[in-house]
Amino acid sequence: MKTTRILTAGVLTALSVTGALAEVESLDPIRLTTHDWTGQIITTTIMGDVLKSAGYNVEYVQADYLAQFAGLKTGDLDVAMEIWETTGREAMDEAIATGKVVNMGESGMIAREEWWYPAYMEEVCPGLPDWQALNECAAEFATPETAPLGRYLGGPVTWGGFDEERIEALGLDFEVVHAGTDAALFAELESAYQRKAPIILWLYEPHWAPAKFEGKFIEFPPYSAECYNDPSVGLNPDAAYDCGKPMGPIWKVAWAGVEDKWPGAAKAIKAFSISNDDMGAMVAKVDLDGQSVDDVVAEWMAAHEDTWKSWIQ
Repeated sequence: MKTTRILTAGVLTALSVTGALAEVESLDPIRLTTHDWTGQIITTTIMGDVLKSAGYNVEYVQADYLAQFAGLKTGDLDVAMEIWETTGREAMDEAIATGKVVNMGESGMIAREEWWYPAYMEEVCPGLPDWQALNECAAEFATPETAPLGRYLGGPVTWGGFDEERIEALGLDFEVVHAGTDAALFAELESAYQRKAPIILWLYEPHWAPAKFEGKFIEFPPYSAECYNDPSVGLNPDAAYDCGKPMGPIWKVAWAGVEDKWPGAAKAIKAFSISNDDMGAMVAKVDLDGQSVDDVVAEWMAAHEDTWKSWIQ
């Protein structure tokens, strides 16, 4: 999750390459949300470019990952292309239960988000990746700002994740220090890895980092919905979140009015699908190679024309 940008609306005023402009149900802008990590911006830009090619008017609106559901419920926002099972499922389920937000299906990507450490940390903490080893070597992860507690470098606060609750529930001698941005999170990992400095942090897939850096995810007690919602379930009978994070699909959601107002666009959004490998490669081109999101998206669309054109047929 890196490289934030603010995108502006674009209105097609001529026939698109598909000749679909005359079939567009409404030229009101379809407002797609963008967040603060590269992959999500890429996903959304691909979807936006596909809709533009069919003649739709697309507007990108920068929004908070979890707070965006308020706008989706009211129709002030229309489409969110990435709701991660790992961190967004509860907010998504609550919004869908109101009847004002609908699930538009899986994105094709499978999410994993968890505590991660470089392989060299096993030299000073040989019990890893078992979570129970963390307290035995918390001092090895400490920094001047957290000592004697170990430091866990979390993602931006807006990502959720319940890490503070997890630390308390499992009695971990760690303190969460949130990175201000996705870029800062991975810049610190890059720096620590080059120096073989102690670090444990939030890492996620799909992303380039797990492929570039040798390391492992912490093995917490297995996630269950009951673990998150019922304190009596799990190792700590008095606290929820005494387990790891869930894994699962990255979902697409929309304001419930999208299917009535833009049925063709809704069909395309439901059809959208991309793999973890494709996404990880595109994120690497932006974050590591310095290419622009627009250039990377254009390259992908040129190479997968048959795929995305099938979404709007």
